Amino acid sequence: MPYASETSLVPIPPPGEDELPHDDGEPMESDRHRKQMLILIESLDLFWKGRDDVYVSGNMAIYFSELQTMKNDFRGPDVFVVLDTVRRDRKSWVVWQENGRTPDLVIELLSESTESVDRGEKMRIYAKVLRVPEYFMFDPMKNVLEGHVLDIGSRSYERMVANADGELVSQQLGLRLGVREGLYLGSKGEWLRWLDAEGRVLPTAEEQARAAEEQARAAEERAQTLADKLAAYEKRFGPLT
Repeated sequence: MPYASETSLVPIPPPGEDELPHDDGEPMESDRHRKQMLILIESLDLFWKGRDDVYVSGNMAIYFSELQTMKNDFRGPDVFVVLDTVRRDRKSWVVWQENGRTPDLVIELLSESTESVDRGEKMRIYAKVLRVPEYFMFDPMKNVLEGHVLDIGSRSYERMVANADGELVSQQLGLRLGVREGLYLGSKGEWLRWLDAEGRVLPTAEEQARAAEEQARAAEERAQTLADKLAAYEKRFGPLT
């Protein structure tokens, strides 16, 4: 650790999230990639809205060494999840400010321009440096999903095997990942979604609102049907007493 001067024994603390760049300057590959990132983050955040010991984010810098900061090498994962931490707003994830905690799960959204990095240097860092237990890659244009689990001994990833429905299980989160048809921010198509143990999609706020509207409409229809039946009965047999 550097010191304030050659004669001083007071160490200069390493930079924190307020001093380090948090925007890597790399835009999402496409609108589809951006929405795919958001749907994963939003739905998981909502699912865990009652918890304060988890952190979900994406496209955010992760700093794990001072050398990395000097090299200005701070491109972050598209989606990442950290368990056993504090849920609060952050500018970036700085490992030395987080008691050494690193992500428990990472998802990268593949594109032609990023796939070689996602399968190469990033995969190496996630396995050998950050030791991320689970690493998923998804191509939003081809709807191809693959997952990898970390072998602690070799610090390398082993390919996950999908279930009969093509879904992958995250042992870290107790959830599954699978492709489902849906509508999100005006775009209809197939999206990578979080699924619970019963295979139900973790909804977004938009989907929750639509479900509430449908339930209210169904309740109104049931009430109207009952009223119509009552009116028909009273017309035939007279008012109920």
